[in-house]
Amino acid sequence: MRVIGEIPHPECKITIFHWNNKYLLKLELGPFEQTFKINEFDVSSEDALKKMVNEDFISQAMARFADMSRSLADASEEI
Repeated sequence: MRVIGEIPHPECKITIFHWNNKYLLKLELGPFEQTFKINEFDVSSEDALKKMVNEDFISQAMARFADMSRSLADASEEI
């Protein structure tokens, strides 16, 4: 697996990897991460991949991070 690059963002770390004919788009925030696997033939270029990571995409990812945090907190209360 090789690192293609990073997309700067003030709230989370966004890294692009290339592995097995796929791009892996990894978002990290604290103890949580989300990884999206995209077939390299589904995008025309690495720049097109970076354009996919727009404000709407990031907003949805941040909402999922909040859901992940709530899920972990709820599960932790039950033990």
